[in-house]
Amino acid sequence: MNKPLSHDECNCFALRQAARFVTQIYERHLSQVGLTAAQYTIMAKLSRKPQLTMVDLAESMVMERTTLVRALKPLQRDGLIVSEASEHDGRTYLFSLSDAGRHLFEQAAAAWREAQDEFEAKFGKARAKSLRSELFSITA
Repeated sequence: MNKPLSHDECNCFALRQAARFVTQIYERHLSQVGLTAAQYTIMAKLSRKPQLTMVDLAESMVMERTTLVRALKPLQRDGLIVSEASEHDGRTYLFSLSDAGRHLFEQAAAAWREAQDEFEAKFGKARAKSLRSELFSITA
């Protein structure tokens, strides 16, 4: 019988712990503009590529649709993200930033930059770039 791994040998535990630590940095900065890190990443995705379907948005973010819906609802309620029916299929909705969403996203981008700078100051710019590359390669 194999001996169970200790927590310091578990890749999942290490990644989740690191993710919580990094998320706390970004959440602290983004809270100044009233966004969570998850909401910011959704808005960032839609700022680069508007009119995404729920399926495309969820797949591009590697998120379950139910998790994405929970994050989208407050953004829609607050008028930051709008949806419109697709021309090809009235049951499919396309999501984009509203004018208010684009304005808030610009403000949030400054808070995000502060978080990015804080993390890179603690971790090192080159190491952060290398880490991002490795992490993105997992989901590529």
